[in-house]
Amino acid sequence: MGTALVYHEDMTATRLLWDDPECEIERPERLTAALDRLRQRGLEQRCLLLSAREASEEELGLVHSPEYVSLVRETQVLGKEELQALSGQFDAICFHPSTFHCARLAAGAGLQLVDAVLTGAVQNGLALVRPPGHHSQRAAANGFCVFNNVAIAAAHAKQKHGLHRILVVDWDVHHGQGIQYLFEDDPSILYFSWHRYEHGRFWPFLRESDADAVGRGQGLGFTVNLPWNQFDPELVLVSAGFDSAIGDPEGQMQATPECFAHLTQLLQVLAGGRVCAVLEGGYHLESLAESVCMTVQTLLGDPAPPLSGSMVPCQSALESIQSARAAQAPHWKSLQLQDVTPVLMSPSILSPEERPPPLLPGGPVCKGAASAPSSLLDQPCLCPAPSVRTAVALTAPDITLVLPPDVIQQEGSALREETEAWARPHESLAREEALAALGKLLYLLDGMLDGQVNSGIAATPASAAAATLDVAIRRGLSHGAQRLLCVALGQLDRPPDLAHDGRSLWLNIRGKEAAALSMFHVSTPLPAMTGGFLSCILGLVLPLAYSFQPDLVLVALGPGHGLQGRHAALLAAMLRGLAGGRVLALLEEDSTPQLAGILARVLNGEAPPSLGASSVASPEDVRALMYLRGQLEPQWKMLQVGAFTPQK
Repeated sequence: MGTALVYHEDMTATRLLWDDPECEIERPERLTAALDRLRQRGLEQRCLLLSAREASEEELGLVHSPEYVSLVRETQVLGKEELQALSGQFDAICFHPSTFHCARLAAGAGLQLVDAVLTGAVQNGLALVRPPGHHSQRAAANGFCVFNNVAIAAAHAKQKHGLHRILVVDWDVHHGQGIQYLFEDDPSILYFSWHRYEHGRFWPFLRESDADAVGRGQGLGFTVNLPWNQFDPELVLVSAGFDSAIGDPEGQMQATPECFAHLTQLLQVLAGGRVCAVLEGGYHLESLAESVCMTVQTLLGDPAPPLSGSMVPCQSALESIQSARAAQAPHWKSLQLQDVTPVLMSPSILSPEERPPPLLPGGPVCKGAASAPSSLLDQPCLCPAPSVRTAVALTAPDITLVLPPDVIQQEGSALREETEAWARPHESLAREEALAALGKLLYLLDGMLDGQVNSGIAATPASAAAATLDVAIRRGLSHGAQRLLCVALGQLDRPPDLAHDGRSLWLNIRGKEAAALSMFHVSTPLPAMTGGFLSCILGLVLPLAYSFQPDLVLVALGPGHGLQGRHAALLAAMLRGLAGGRVLALLEEDSTPQLAGILARVLNGEAPPSLGASSVASPEDVRALMYLRGQLEPQWKMLQVGAFTPQK
């Protein structure tokens, strides 16, 4: 259905009218730099462009008091000295005669985006706005924010469209306390924020920014930082701040632009892909522009570029995650089977006299953070687009699939002599139908390794599935793949003579006992329930995959794999974040009509079908995952941040 880009040039009208070092970074060039980069990359042209409208005062009143709206309206007729005096009554605010108009446009852009997504005009989108909104409260401007754009959009989605479950994800480096205050007693809105806190020493210096702030009243547990697989939202709103990006003077963090592509792609598996991102912070123009491009590119369905750098979490992140789990465990069944003992007692519970001083700009930062962008920003982060995003290679001529227009049904096949040479060691590949299927797979795989095709689906007779997978692994490793991840489901054993040289990681989900035969050979039972399957993906598959950083992913659904189409689609969508989206799915021919169509759409960038509200993993599934994590965590450090923590 496409991606919307909502913007209005009038939102560049406000600018600082007096000397204020704190506010000077929130400037019009934030929008123009991002928009110019979108145009340069050809991304704006691929979006449905919507001109932002002003939110009405009635719409602003969904979350703001009439008195506050009236106060902001009156700034239109104030002089410079009066504006400066009024601004001084708030924290980090600089009013301008155009503030009311611009802030209404920013709020209206979020409303337009929500309406476009929920009426089916588009699948998702980004509202490119200023001023930002997530710090704004019912009767107060705060932190460059005038009206709370995302909160207004959430209230509008409930009132106009009748939604009952809305997930708000806030990845701005600063805690969006305005959204938290507005919805902390509302169980229909799950506010999920991760932000720099530093035990209360990072702006906005609030005790309620800590992990143990979990909401109040009926909203207990709905102000959270936890895995989001139980809530099953109908809509995802993103407070898309980019001030944690590399080079930003506010966040002083090291997130590269492609990080935001991965965050966006993970969120797209929720709510049927209905994701509305609204710009918040981001003050290094180059870093902001690249990060906005990454977000839009991913919303358009393009694969996320591989992440760079070491896949080892820092200790402070592990402490924060564990503290959040401990605070949320009383409210979420998915956390109650885990070890959720807080790692450390947070200094934020100390008295004001005992707390360390606030962090100021230029003060201590995380190890490795830089005040200027690295060479990572000197080159475009976008991967070269292959000529074909997704190809389907089937052997049965009578199968008709309903596919997106840019998914091709491959007709080519590898040379007969070459196919026979690869098939020769395997007796099950001698039959003509197996040989024909192998030829199509080899042709497709070569196209992926050569960069002509990004992802694909191939079929094989059930009796030849193991042999065909063996050939695919060896072909991939010998023709350009440096690290190959194979996720095999069903009765598919690891090739016995596959080298344990670190070039391949074999993960078998097949229904037998949990076993880590080596750090590169892992087997786990197929979980019995949806909750267990989600826990397996989030707590084992993805941490292993991101630690390994493959440049080719094979997903094989062999005999007795036991997955329904929606579960297979979720697995494929999650794995699409690896290897720049270079994923090859191998299916049994008998299951192709049921699975090939949905997998082709997911690998092509569409959202997978919703699983619905998930059940909790069974105790048996939890024990299997905890056992494997305990065995593998010393080698694969990303397991420390997964959904399960081994008992100590």
